Amino acid sequence: MKNLIMALLPFVAAFAIAGNLQAAGKPKVHFKTNVGDFTIELEPEKAPQTVANFLQYVRDGHYDGMIFHRVIKAFMVQGGGFDKSYNKKPTREPIPNEADKGIPNERGTIAMARTGDPHSATNQFFINVKFNGFLNYRSKTQQGWGYTAFGRVIDGMNIVGRISRMETGPAGPFPTDVPTKQVFIEKAKIISE
Repeated sequence: MKNLIMALLPFVAAFAIAGNLQAAGKPKVHFKTNVGDFTIELEPEKAPQTVANFLQYVRDGHYDGMIFHRVIKAFMVQGGGFDKSYNKKPTREPIPNEADKGIPNERGTIAMARTGDPHSATNQFFINVKFNGFLNYRSKTQQGWGYTAFGRVIDGMNIVGRISRMETGPAGPFPTDVPTKQVFIEKAKIISE
């Protein structure tokens, strides 16, 4: 019996290692929108608090029914803060800015939107549709903090590109940059963690 257990130990260890590697995979979130779907892969090792915050909003169903309210061609698409009637949803407390540890604001990356306060991000996010290096961290100053990019689109970037090219104008409380055909998230779902 002891010999059998000793013989099985390498296989048990291999399964345990494989399980840990699978558990250490990067979380993925699938967005179903009224104009098509896209999937993002998150970077918890680069921006752990940002990823945890974002995933909690997804788990809570916060993004379901929310619109992309700010779309600027050759720059980014922003959503997560307003419903189809332009009402703001309640948010949790702001999170610390992790742009100093995060990834660059390259084409296809998802980043947290914020106010002029570098540590004010809550629920709103944007997806870069080109390299936006000026949004990256430069220093721990009001102007230098940048915007925390914490993942990237791994499938459906053509859909994000389509949203970025939509005709825009005024709507709700916004004087400009709102898609004239409303774009909304039907469902945001974690597909792997």
